[in-house]
Amino acid sequence: MPNEVKLILGEYRAAIDNRHRLSIPEKLLAAFPNPPVECFLAKERAGCLSLWEAAQWRQKLDARVAVVEQKLRAGVLGERRVGQVQLLGRLLSSRHAEVTLAERGRLVVPKSFREFLGTEPGGEVLVVGAAVCIEIWNPTAWEQYLEARMPRFRKLFDRLSA
Repeated sequence: MPNEVKLILGEYRAAIDNRHRLSIPEKLLAAFPNPPVECFLAKERAGCLSLWEAAQWRQKLDARVAVVEQKLRAGVLGERRVGQVQLLGRLLSSRHAEVTLAERGRLVVPKSFREFLGTEPGGEVLVVGAAVCIEIWNPTAWEQYLEARMPRFRKLFDRLSA
């Protein structure tokens, strides 16, 4: 089916090896084309990276960047918002990187992304299906995130599935 959508779900322990590679569990790769495939790794929040299939990431990013560019051309953002546009540009410049998801679902995690994740080679991470993408979490950050959000799970699930 052309518009088939399948949520990416699951939580798995993994490690970044001494060559800075991470193997994504096979069960999470169903939404991605067969490797090798180009993907984008994005800094989401402290201790968390997200992995997106390249075409999906580009479509999402290009649409939003086009809106900002259109607003700049139209003068809608004005002089007072130039600092916000600069901040957006800085964050966009360092937020994501193209990576190759190779055979066996393995990718190399770039240095600045490992630092953002807060892990060293040999360090454990959690690989989590986040419905529309795959997330890579520092275990401590994941635990804190879950503790803060799990009490609202039922209301969220009910609201989205109603």
